[in-house]
Amino acid sequence: RDGATGTHIKRLSQYCALLGRSYGLSKNANNVLFHAVPMHDVGKLGIADAILQKPGPLSHEEFDIIKTHCQVGSDLLSEGKSTLLQVAQSIALSHHEKWDGSGYPHGLANLQIPLASRITSICDVFDALTSERPYKKAWPFEEAVDEVWRMRKIYFDPNLVDLFMKNVPQMKKIYQEIPLG
Repeated sequence: RDGATGTHIKRLSQYCALLGRSYGLSKNANNVLFHAVPMHDVGKLGIADAILQKPGPLSHEEFDIIKTHCQVGSDLLSEGKSTLLQVAQSIALSHHEKWDGSGYPHGLANLQIPLASRITSICDVFDALTSERPYKKAWPFEEAVDEVWRMRKIYFDPNLVDLFMKNVPQMKKIYQEIPLG
């Protein structure tokens, strides 16, 4: 529903595939991840543009509405029988869960969070930080990398953050090659 979404999901798929390869996912599993990740925010179809495009902070009520996109996306994908749609459904539901259990919608923690969602979470936050949004300016690449490191063991799987850090040069290449929209 906006021009930046297309490039966001292209970068996100590339970042996730890089992290998945570094983690040691099989070629097939990594291919599924690459193609499932673009559906992570499909539930935002159920959120009003007035909230999604709001230039400024959301109220508590608006943020509660935004949080419903995880369940809405999961519900939209729940009838899928293929591995691709099952992984996409899992990512849609749990990509906002946090390592310390403070995320949503279910407050999952640590390894309760599916691997594909843990990978997506890091890459999604990183891309959101480096992208301009109606409510914020883009962060410089290096500051976003530092923030991912700072959130290690809080929001993000520490082992995946370590792999992310080893891949920063390749992440920067993706960041430079796919326009920010």
